[in-house]
Amino acid sequence: MSTFSGLNTAYTAIAAARIGIDVTGQNIANQGSEGYTRQRVTTSALDSAAMAGKFSMGVQPGRGVSVDGIARLGNDLLDARVRDTLAASGFWATKATASLTAEGAMAEPGKNGLSSQLSQFWAGWQDLANNPDSDAAAAVILNQAQVLAAQISAGYQSVADQWQSTRVDVNGMTSRVNSAADQIAALNGQIRSALNSGRSANELIDQRNLLAQNVSRLAGATASLESDGTLTVRVGGNALVDGVTARHLVASGPRDLAEGGRVSLAWESRPDLPITLAGGELGGALAVLAPASEGGTLAQVAESYNEVATELARQVNAVHGAGVTADNNPGGDFFALSAEDGPAALGLTVIPQSRAQLALALPDAGALDGGNADLVSQIGQAEGSPDAIWASFVTRFGVATAGDAQRANLAETASVTAVTAQQSVASVDGDEETVNLLTYQTAYQAAARVLTAVDESLDVLINKTGLVGR
Repeated sequence: MSTFSGLNTAYTAIAAARIGIDVTGQNIANQGSEGYTRQRVTTSALDSAAMAGKFSMGVQPGRGVSVDGIARLGNDLLDARVRDTLAASGFWATKATASLTAEGAMAEPGKNGLSSQLSQFWAGWQDLANNPDSDAAAAVILNQAQVLAAQISAGYQSVADQWQSTRVDVNGMTSRVNSAADQIAALNGQIRSALNSGRSANELIDQRNLLAQNVSRLAGATASLESDGTLTVRVGGNALVDGVTARHLVASGPRDLAEGGRVSLAWESRPDLPITLAGGELGGALAVLAPASEGGTLAQVAESYNEVATELARQVNAVHGAGVTADNNPGGDFFALSAEDGPAALGLTVIPQSRAQLALALPDAGALDGGNADLVSQIGQAEGSPDAIWASFVTRFGVATAGDAQRANLAETASVTAVTAQQSVASVDGDEETVNLLTYQTAYQAAARVLTAVDESLDVLINKTGLVGR
């Protein structure tokens, strides 16, 4: 190796150390950046110049170091695992949140729950049976009936409002998925161009991976890395992003719980072909909004309120209509369901306005008889009563809600574990980067010292050789 080749060897060492310092500084600067994956400089030794044959100079040292690239220290398998667990976590978290919210609105068991109001209603009829001539007892039962009807209506309206809010969220999540798909497609183009031209695309890949994770949590998307560096994202088995092309989703269906029907998700280009989502927040929201016959969480709650209202009116009216008033007039309906084409829970009203309109007596039993009122008070204890219907639903719903909450906790735990494993490989360690920075700094100083030594040697050889003895 000539003396001048030593300059090139020292220069390559300095250049490699400088790039190492720059990359380490980039890691430290982005230690708190979401989605950032740490990077490392990859280097290799340059072989010595081949000089075989007659003029071979024997074994020669290498020619320095080559910077081969800047590696992104991520793991595709761990990234895919994170996307899968985020999809499951998003689905069950959405279902559990909706169920817990609806369960909280029921206030069961408790004094503010519908069960308590039904018990007070039947107890009021028993008091009235014991005091059929009491205007105060009659006023109490009429007031309790109105409170009961109002609570059934309020319970249904609360579920309807929650359904409508979730429906609005579906539109918002769909828009976010479409926006992320557009960004991923644009990044695919930039990454492919950068890789083809030999440039680093690490930061662009980080941005794309973060977007892909968001799409997975929102829509349960899966993703696969292609040979040209682009990422193909699929939703429901079909490509949402393919290369630089993005497709859009659109949500359709009823806007109100009372309309019935199913809220569905489809491709914007094929709105007549629904997509089945098995994961993601969108999948969970669609499961929550599904009709009661398909296991829709909120529709089942609303249906139970309607069933309680219908049975309450039917059973009370049947008994009340069989009795007579104090004036010996036939008892009519006690409850009315005015909204024939709408939800029964919203149309339940009380017809009697005073004790004179209440059929408290059995036929031919006398004006002060309370036998019919006693029969009404016993409705709540019968099989198939509104109380039994409501209690059965609350029990089933509570068990289902507990199951959803448990699945959400397990899915969240799996998601946290996957993210932790991913970050153990990809995240920036401040101590490790400090050591790397010192290593590159020392290498830079050593290479600079070699460069200085070679320079001094050349100075002696060029400027001072032949001056001895003059």
